[in-house]
Amino acid sequence: MTRIALEIAVDGPSGARTAFEGGADRVELCQALAATGGLTPSGATVDAVLAVAGDPERVAVLVRPRVGGFVYSAEEIDLVAADVSDVVRRGAGAVVVGALTADGAVDLRALERWRDAAGAADLVFHRAIDTVPEPAALVGDLLESGVSRVLTSGGAVRSIDGVDALRALVAASAGRLEIMAGGGVRVEDIPALTACGVDAIHLSARHPSGDSAPSGPGGGSTGYDVTDGDIVHRADAAVRGRS
Repeated sequence: MTRIALEIAVDGPSGARTAFEGGADRVELCQALAATGGLTPSGATVDAVLAVAGDPERVAVLVRPRVGGFVYSAEEIDLVAADVSDVVRRGAGAVVVGALTADGAVDLRALERWRDAAGAADLVFHRAIDTVPEPAALVGDLLESGVSRVLTSGGAVRSIDGVDALRALVAASAGRLEIMAGGGVRVEDIPALTACGVDAIHLSARHPSGDSAPSGPGGGSTGYDVTDGDIVHRADAAVRGRS
């Protein structure tokens, strides 16, 4: 039986270390996860997480230039291509991107640029796919664009509520794409998600840091989240079918 991968979203080396110690197979690195859903991390952060991982295949780096939707201008596509090249030059085994046209199709022009920029690294399509009515209909274009993995909740706020769409994606991909369930995943959801036939499970596994230092009027919300090793450990056990 093929091993189901466990991926944890992290924002730095400390989170990556906790994730790997808890049993994660790989991490997705981004910044501003809680506030924005994730943006491109700094080069120094990429370097630090790669050093913790010890294996580039264990690190996927999100490259997303701004908050908001996934219809990008030519200038933004160029910016993402430059960031993808930099991330891969630093050694990441995968880059996580996503772009759509105004009518909800895969932006083939953007993905062609980013596939070229990624070189030998894996190209992962992120949850931009969850904004379209029928995610499974995009499988052909994703394959044509050189995508090897898709992160999706099945179009739902929480993956557990998108199981029908996840099954449809698994069927449409027929083993040609790795389908990774992610989005509001709780440990107790994992058995039902793996039963859909997905290849991987993705979650953030976080809890509040407890930091109460004031952020002031210009620093955003007080406090921040950190990776929770206990949640990672329990997620690992659930993925492996252990109680």
